[in-house]
Amino acid sequence: MSAPTTPPTGWKRFLPRINSPGYHLLLATVAILVLGPLGGISAAFMNFSIGFFVGGQVLAGILGSAVTLPYGPEGRHGANYIQTMSASVAGMCGMGVLMQAMVWLGLPEPAPWKLVLFYLSIGMFGVGVGMLYTPILVDKMQLSFPSGFAVANILRALTDKNLLKQSITKLGGGMLGGFFGGLASLKIAAVESIGISTSTFGAGMIVGARIAIPALVVAVAGEMLKPYLVSIGWLDAGAPFRKIGFIIALGTILGAALVDVGLILIQAVRRLRQPSVATQPTEDWKRVNTFRLALWVVFWGAGVVVIGSQVLHQPISFLLIAVALCFLFVLINGISTGISDSNPISSAFVMTVFILAAFGLKDPGVGLMCASILLIACSEGVDMQQDRSTGWRLGTNRIIQFRYQVIGIAMGAVLAVVLAKTFMTAYPVLQADQFSQKVAGAEKWQSAMTFKFVGALKGITNPKPHVMKALQLGLLLGLLIEITRKVLKRNPRYQAFATGSRSGRVTDFVLDAFIIPSPYASSFGGFVELMTSIWWTLGGVLASVYDWGQAKRQRGAAAPAAGELPADMSTMSLVGGGLIAGDSLAALSVGIYALLKTVL
Repeated sequence: MSAPTTPPTGWKRFLPRINSPGYHLLLATVAILVLGPLGGISAAFMNFSIGFFVGGQVLAGILGSAVTLPYGPEGRHGANYIQTMSASVAGMCGMGVLMQAMVWLGLPEPAPWKLVLFYLSIGMFGVGVGMLYTPILVDKMQLSFPSGFAVANILRALTDKNLLKQSITKLGGGMLGGFFGGLASLKIAAVESIGISTSTFGAGMIVGARIAIPALVVAVAGEMLKPYLVSIGWLDAGAPFRKIGFIIALGTILGAALVDVGLILIQAVRRLRQPSVATQPTEDWKRVNTFRLALWVVFWGAGVVVIGSQVLHQPISFLLIAVALCFLFVLINGISTGISDSNPISSAFVMTVFILAAFGLKDPGVGLMCASILLIACSEGVDMQQDRSTGWRLGTNRIIQFRYQVIGIAMGAVLAVVLAKTFMTAYPVLQADQFSQKVAGAEKWQSAMTFKFVGALKGITNPKPHVMKALQLGLLLGLLIEITRKVLKRNPRYQAFATGSRSGRVTDFVLDAFIIPSPYASSFGGFVELMTSIWWTLGGVLASVYDWGQAKRQRGAAAPAAGELPADMSTMSLVGGGLIAGDSLAALSVGIYALLKTVL
């Protein structure tokens, strides 16, 4: 006779049994109705305001753990499902800037349902391609995927109620500060006049001083060089530096990417050549039906081409080239993210335009639509790989996780169009072409990603000699800087110097922040206004100073004990994420109020 089963206690007795239909309904409801829209609002707002967005995996993982906390350690898989779906929604919502680019280019906007269908098909195709590469990047090469590793650690740690309480306090405090700071900057003239942006400040807190300071250095240098740039005809009098700085910055990214992609491919070949260990039976949670997955990729790839050609009336030849390029860029971007935690989706977009131009592309509208395939596919496909890396560490069922992700993409495709229209209707300044003219009131709405796309399309499909010279200059600078950094940073003597003494650490910081900063970090200063770079840098410096003080105070102390936050959940990153979410909620609240006021 078997021993009697212990009945659940506490909140667990009111919750559905793990893996039951009610359990998955609970997780999906929280992700779709609460955390997904929250991450989507943040992603859309950040892309409109500063031109990039921070992935919502960490925030969704922390808040999702609040739902599965009563289940104890076994609830980590449920929290992983929640963050997977929520992050998919957020990633798709960040693609709303593509609609803004249409407006800036003066293109006729397709009906919303057509865009939803197109974005949905690309997202589904992208995750399928990303899943195809999972056995290579996650299982075989075992790339680190730093953010995925952090999420896995957080989900493990948050089975402790004390850690959860501390996390929510910091996130909640940041969200309140971001919400009221955002309202003040939008509604109080005195606050608006200083150009404060709590989301920019919060994003700087997440990346730290080494990443934030280089942007300010470039922005200040650009302001100082404006008279010279005007004198040589690269810039119109009174135009912002970023009108040409964007092209130079884009070139530095491409130059650095050439170095990094080359090294990444070399590392990939070396890893694949390493002798494999004896074949072990595949665990149940890893098993995927490869035949069905291949059919999924073929079906949605064909869907992208059919919808693009028959519904949106784009040339089939360019659509086919874009779909084929996805297989290359999802792999390259996946390896890049797995090693460096950087997913260069903008570079994939721009390189696609270059390649299509080589095949005869002349129409910027066609370039935008076809390059959008790469942008969305690389964003969602690499996000799929990163989520699989989290699941690999937790032992989460891949098939179930895949289903959560595709549901999130379906929701995100709809929400991307809705949020883009909501923001652009509530804030008409977002519809003004900032690339062709200086727009009053655009200080808080930098739209750097849109600026980059529109500039690339105009500069490549309608070539101007000085634009190509600026791009070549940036490309050369990016190559030289990144090669110098790689040679220096990999030198054993320099490594010993940089880590072995205080003067070495200071020298390393000065080199990273001021002298030979990473082109990926410094390029931000070429895409946004000076005031945006200032707030970005202030947030990064504050976070680094705080973390330095904390490290100095805790030097020699034991590892975090129960009830203390682990390193993956630093105070500054939690508060910074809260500021971003709060600021985006403030903007959305004001926007919805303005829309309702207009309608009523």
